[in-house]
Amino acid sequence: MHLFEALVVLHVICGATGLIAFWVPIAARKGGQAHRKWGRVATLAFIGAGILAIAMALLSLYGPEKRLPMITDRVLFDGLFGWMMLYLGMLTIGFAVYGLAVVRHRANRVALRAPHYLALFGAVIASAAWCGYYGIMIGQPLMAALAVVGLTAVATQLFYVWRPSAPPRAHVPEHFRALLGMGISAYTAFLSVGLIRLVPDHVFNPLIWAVPSIIGVSLIIRYTLANRPRAGSATKSVQRRQA
Repeated sequence: MHLFEALVVLHVICGATGLIAFWVPIAARKGGQAHRKWGRVATLAFIGAGILAIAMALLSLYGPEKRLPMITDRVLFDGLFGWMMLYLGMLTIGFAVYGLAVVRHRANRVALRAPHYLALFGAVIASAAWCGYYGIMIGQPLMAALAVVGLTAVATQLFYVWRPSAPPRAHVPEHFRALLGMGISAYTAFLSVGLIRLVPDHVFNPLIWAVPSIIGVSLIIRYTLANRPRAGSATKSVQRRQA
């Protein structure tokens, strides 16, 4: 019990740090000092929060549910505070590590095929698949829907890692999508697992689950549209070099 309470305190500290710092690199000039500094702070904080979430999930699965008296259904308890928390923690870590790695290895994508990266991909896939299966088994399709999001994200990441060639600066949108995905998974965990303790009747309210994805996907679309190549830009660049 005391161990779990200590993990909760550390998790809240890491999570709050990440949830606040996350918005600085979003608003700051991309590639600038503030973007790099606060992006790293948010990423490391979320990795810490993800590791602690996994530890708490394992304790919730194999420990007494008396810590959360508002939930008396052991099956739902295992799904929400066990398997889904474990999956969201793993997904947050996966997004964070990948988001940093694509920048670190931007000149050598083969490095992203190293065993430790592939093991992390596999862990995210396994936790997502089990979360989705468990959600269907207990009649909670939102758990399955959330698992599909993670599986789709990993599929796109593996495509980037294994594609024969990539366009110049392809790592930039990969980095952006991964760290936004990190924020989406962290905020989803905060709303659906953390904040929901205050309003347990809305534990599977689709709106609560959807808010982080709606905001995150909107930012991804906005970034993609703002940074797509403009017609004629390549020709003008060539003309300037020739002049």
